[in-house]
Amino acid sequence: MESFSLILAIVVVTALAFDFTNGFHDTANAMATTISTGALKPKVAVAMSAVLNLVGAFLSVEVANTISKGLVDEAGIRPEVIFAALVGAILWNLLTWLVGLPSSSSHALMGGLIGATVASAGFGAVHGDVLVTKVLIPAIAAPLVAGLAAMFATRLTYRMNRKAAGSKASEKGYRAGQIASAGLVSLAHGTNDAQKTMGIITLALVAGGTLAPDSDPPMWVIVSAGIAIALGTYLGGWRIIRTMGKGLTDLQPQQGFVAQTSAATVILASSHLGFSLSTTHSVSGSVMGAGLGRKGGVVRWSTATRMFVAWGLTLPAAAIVAAIAEWVCGFGSWGTALVAVFLITSSAAIWKISRREVVDHTNVNDTDDTTGTDAPGEEQSGVVTAAMAAVAPPPAGPVTEELSATIPAPADPATPPARTTV
Repeated sequence: MESFSLILAIVVVTALAFDFTNGFHDTANAMATTISTGALKPKVAVAMSAVLNLVGAFLSVEVANTISKGLVDEAGIRPEVIFAALVGAILWNLLTWLVGLPSSSSHALMGGLIGATVASAGFGAVHGDVLVTKVLIPAIAAPLVAGLAAMFATRLTYRMNRKAAGSKASEKGYRAGQIASAGLVSLAHGTNDAQKTMGIITLALVAGGTLAPDSDPPMWVIVSAGIAIALGTYLGGWRIIRTMGKGLTDLQPQQGFVAQTSAATVILASSHLGFSLSTTHSVSGSVMGAGLGRKGGVVRWSTATRMFVAWGLTLPAAAIVAAIAEWVCGFGSWGTALVAVFLITSSAAIWKISRREVVDHTNVNDTDDTTGTDAPGEEQSGVVTAAMAAVAPPPAGPVTEELSATIPAPADPATPPARTTV
């Protein structure tokens, strides 16, 4: 290394902190359905996912190169810009984790990088073609492709196993398949998401003059990014696991197996092509598709709508926070220190708020309205539901005492009808 300044060290540490939040924020992508169906115990599931995330980090660097070489101009990007980008991404990850919404850590990072770059060097420093083809289009296509694949595969699975449905052998087989597919998703997550941190650190090293332009991530960057995301995964983002496993739909082992296999296929294919794909979008789409694929299955659209809103806000919200952070960092060392203090203070405050209602491996499969998720099999009543209930006819069956008081008594046959005078 030619040089390693203080600001560069701060950027690397902050990037690894983002990677850590990415790990516990996105654990649900791999293990939520496995935990919700009981295929694996919660702590065993996150431990398995952590190991496979670490292994996946060493399989490819294509996504890392998309981040470090393709999205923004390396020339003119200072380490402070990357630090500001990471601030926006970390805060968005923590906020969405607090409310239990599965949003995209990848898009938070992309949004932060774009916002900070625009604030520093203008819109011309962002490669719009790369943003559209390798970030935005996959963001829309991934959940649709994974969802449709999971829906049709679920229907086919139930049709092919109609006779064996409900048998212990069938349930056991699907649970084993679900464990294998969950491992594949974890491997794919490490391959795709750990690389994003590798790319951002590599970009910082180029900006700081430590690496030559167009360099691949050094081995120490690959190792540190893999370890950081594995540690975060082992911690377990239990709030988001609850939403993904129970809040969107109720899954049987067959559906869990199909959902994870569909998502893993999409994620691994995108990693090979260098697309900065959101694993959250892919897995969420496949879970909803699997829910719709089973006869009688439902998707809780109240939860899904909140999730869609979070997806739409991720890029702009992280970009705005990062742009403001970059503006403050522009005042010099004291500005950078102020942003660092703000990040640490805000993160500590979010953590303290989360302790008011603890969600962990002991209660992750519990669902009620106090946690922001619906009870199993129920959908929260909305305006349309309430209006329909108001105009619905009274239920058939025995007449209640309160209702009978409003119905006139039948006339006595011995009593002549009253005469009406005009």
